[in-house]
Amino acid sequence: MTLTSHKPAPSHCSLLHAFIHHDLTTAVGRVRRALSKEQLAYVARQHYAMPDSAACYNALQLVRQSSPEFLLNHCLRSYAFAVAMAHKTKQKIDLEVLFLGAVMHDLGLTEHCHSEETFEVAGARAARELCLQHNLSHSRADLVHEMVALHNSVGIADKKEAEIALLHFGAGADVAGLWLNDIHPQTLHEVLNDYPRLEFKEGMIKLLNEQISAKPHSYMAPMIRLGFLKKIRQAPFSS
Repeated sequence: MTLTSHKPAPSHCSLLHAFIHHDLTTAVGRVRRALSKEQLAYVARQHYAMPDSAACYNALQLVRQSSPEFLLNHCLRSYAFAVAMAHKTKQKIDLEVLFLGAVMHDLGLTEHCHSEETFEVAGARAARELCLQHNLSHSRADLVHEMVALHNSVGIADKKEAEIALLHFGAGADVAGLWLNDIHPQTLHEVLNDYPRLEFKEGMIKLLNEQISAKPHSYMAPMIRLGFLKKIRQAPFSS
C-alpha cells in the first residue's frame, strides 16, 4: 500500500462534483430502500465496543490525554457509526484496525501532532507509529495511516478499502449529518447517548478555523470556502 505523504488542497470543481454525486447517491439510496422495503439492522452497543487489545487501549489513552472531550467523543461516535454502516461495504471488517483509525483520526488537530503539514497527514503518521509500537503488521498499520489521512477525502475515501470508506462515512455522519439514513434510529439514539456531543459543532468549527488560519493551503481550506462550516452548523444535531 502506498502511503499518502502529501495531501494537496482539492479544486473547487472536484469538490462540487463530489458533493453533487453524494447528494444524488443518497437520494437514489432512499428511493431504493423505500421501494424494496429494506429494513436497517439495529446495531447494539456490544458491536461497537472497543476491541480488547493493547493497541486499542493505548490509542484511546493517547486521544483522551491529548484531545478535548468533545473531540474524543466525536472519534468514538465515528467508530460506532462506522460499525453501524458496515452494511454499506458488504465486506469483512478488521474491527481493531477500524477502531484504531477512527479513534485517532483527528490527532492532527491536537498539540500531540503540532506540524506545518495538513492535519490529516500529520495525524496519520502519529497513528501509524503507535500501531507499529504495538506490534501491528506493517500492512495493518499502513491501513490505519490511510484511514486517518483520507478520512475527509470526498470522492476518494468511499472507493478505498472497507475500513477507509467506513471511517469516511462514520465521521461524515457525525460532523455534517451525512448518511444518517443508513443508521438504525435506535442505534443512532444510543450512540449519541453514550458519547454526548458536548457542543461539538462550535468546538470543531474553532479547530478547523485555527487550522486554515495557520495553514491556508491545507486540504480543508477549499471545503471551508465552499461552506463546509455552514454544513456543520446545519447538521441535524442540537450541538
